[in-house]
Order: sequence, then structure tokens, then C-alpha cells
Amino acid sequence: MSPPPKKLTIFSWSLYDFANTIFSMNVISLYFALWVTVDKGGQDIFYSTALSLSMLAVALSVPVFGAISDNTGKRQGPLTVLTLLCVICTALIGEVDNLWMGLFLFAIANYCYQSALVFYNGMIPSVSQGTHIGLVSGYGVALGYLGSIAGMLMVKPFVDESGRSAAFFPTAMLVLLFALPCFFFVKDPPKITVAKVQFKKAFLNIKETFSKLKSYKSLFKFIIIHFLVLDAVNTIIAFMSVYASKVIGLNGDEIMRFLISSTVGAMVGSVIIGFLVKQKGTIWTYWLVLWLWIISLSLATLSQSKTLFWCVGPMAGVGMGGVWVVSRAILIELSPPEKLGEFFGFYGFAGKAASILGPMLWGSVVWALDSTHTLKYRIAVSLLLCLVIAAASIFRNFNRNISLKKLNY
Repeated sequence: MSPPPKKLTIFSWSLYDFANTIFSMNVISLYFALWVTVDKGGQDIFYSTALSLSMLAVALSVPVFGAISDNTGKRQGPLTVLTLLCVICTALIGEVDNLWMGLFLFAIANYCYQSALVFYNGMIPSVSQGTHIGLVSGYGVALGYLGSIAGMLMVKPFVDESGRSAAFFPTAMLVLLFALPCFFFVKDPPKITVAKVQFKKAFLNIKETFSKLKSYKSLFKFIIIHFLVLDAVNTIIAFMSVYASKVIGLNGDEIMRFLISSTVGAMVGSVIIGFLVKQKGTIWTYWLVLWLWIISLSLATLSQSKTLFWCVGPMAGVGMGGVWVVSRAILIELSPPEKLGEFFGFYGFAGKAASILGPMLWGSVVWALDSTHTLKYRIAVSLLLCLVIAAASIFRNFNRNISLKKLNY
């Protein structure tokens, strides 16, 4: 059995989750969508287009990053560069008054944030040293959602005093501060042979891996399931503050409390899901996550009062925290060790591709049904519910003997 991983390494790696979810919560989920649709008077489709275009760029480049990660064994350097670029662009959003420049800066910041996660996720095996991967992943997700709460609370005084435009610079500084330990204390594992980075070879490796996906039928099926689920999850993350404001009628403080309740659910749920992965296995646990999302989206669609809607927050939070934990564990079960970086690249590709379709679906529905007032938003959520139900239908026939290798979760 491998010796237990160093606590400082695990904590530093997990703290990066703390940092990146500050960006996810403050920029993607809370302030930027409202900055576009309320402060600047823009339409939902403006935000959804900027988000989708940035995710399209990510979807095209993430598999390349995964292949390069495997060729060189180096993940720390790209993670640092992409994070710093995200920090700079986020800080600049609050310094511009022009809607289109703000959308451009957001697109760059989001591209860097999302791309960095490929290298971050690829660090899991070396950080956990091959043991208790589900638990280590759970710690990272739990600490990450704690970062969401801390980020909101620390930035709120700036927003109260100067408005939503004041949220972006302190958010950027918090991301940088809490990412620093990962930069310094999580090292790339030694590689016997370090291959020179060759972009042509990276593309060839991707083509080869994609062609071999037919041999990994369970993996291919899971990537489709993952795509459908994240279509719904990523869109809810991006537009829940808009839905809560325009459909349910929550004010700014109520939206923050709602997001905190969902984040607490995610924080607790990610740890619980991590233990369930170990005790019950990945298949059983993923079913639980799917049902949580089906119930949550159904309640969100039907809610006519604030009271019922408040139930959605914690429940969706548990599902949100859980989906990352169990999906990472399933992917590691399915992936040959030498292809882990590339398969994480395709895992990332599915998630990023979902972030293209989901927001554009939302924005297009809301734009096309503009005259229906709040009904357009309920229809948009119901379509996301259909995507999760479709994923559950595919997962029902998922091969229970998915493991290509045995891991001690």
C-alpha cells in the first residue's frame, strides 16, 4: 500500500478549489449575470453568448492541454499561467463601463479559469498517491464550496458600498491569494522521460484516443451522460441568480442567502458523496446525484412562492457538490493510467461542450419567448430537467462492471 499523502500537499491542492469557486460563485453565478442584465440593461442572450463562445474555445483546446499534460508530465506551470491570466481579466471587468468590453474580459477570464481545471484535475492521482481518491476529491470540492461562501461574504461590503462593479477586483485578489499554496506546495511528480511538447503529436494523440473510445464503451457512454448532466448543472450555475431575481422575486440579499444555502448543501454533500463513493460504489452514488437533480429542477420549475423555492437551494447544492466528486471517481475507474490526462481532457471537453449548448439554449429560449414574461424562464428550466432525465435513461443501462482497474476509495 502506498504511504499516506502529505497533509500539506492535499490541503494546498484542495485550497485551489477554494480559490476557483470564488470566481465561479462571484463572477459566473452571482454578480456578472446581474451586471449584464440589470446594471447594463443587456439581455440574457448577451451573457449566454459570451459564456458559450468562451466555452467553445475551451472545448477546442482542453483535449490538447490534456495530451500535452501527458507528454510532458508538467501541470503546475500551465495551471499557474492560466490562473494569473484569469485574475488579471477578472480585476479589469470592474474598471470598464462598456458592456461589450466587460463581456470580452469575462470571456477571456472564463476561458482561463476553465482551462486551468484540466491541469488541476490531472494532479489528483499524484496528490492522493493512488489511494483514497474519492475522499481527496471530496475534500477539494468541500473546501471549494466553503470558498464560495467566504468569497461572497468578503466581497459583499464592496458591493454594498459601490455596487456590483466593485465586486470584480476583490474577487480577483481572493482567487490569487488562495491559489498561491497550490503553486508552491503541489509539485509535478518526477517523470523518467520528459517528452518535448509537440502540438502536432498532441493532436495525433487526441485523434488516436478518440478513435479508441469505441474500445472503451463504458467510458464513451459515461461521457455522454456527463455531457447531458453538466448541460443542466452549468446552466443553472450561470443563470440561477437571474431566475431567482426575475421569476421568484428575490432581492440581492435574499439571492445571496439562497446561494449560501445551496453552497452549504454542496459543501456537506460533497463530503457525504465522497464517503458514499467509498462505501456504496460509484454507480449507486451517481444514481443518487441524478435523482437529486431531477427533484431540484422539478421544484424550481413549479415553485410559485419563495418558501418552496428555498427548498431547491440545499437540495441542488448536494447534487452540485456530489456530481463533481463521483464523476471524477468514475473517470479514474475507467481510464488506463497512461491515458488519464487525455481522458480528463475529454471529460473536460464534454463539460465545456455542455457549457456551450446549455447557456445558448437558455438564452435562445428566453429571447424567443420574450413576450411571455416569467414563463420563458420556467420553460428554460424545464428543458434542463429534460436533459437530466435523458441522462438518467442512458445511465439505467450503464455497465455495472465499469472498472478497468481496482482502486481503493
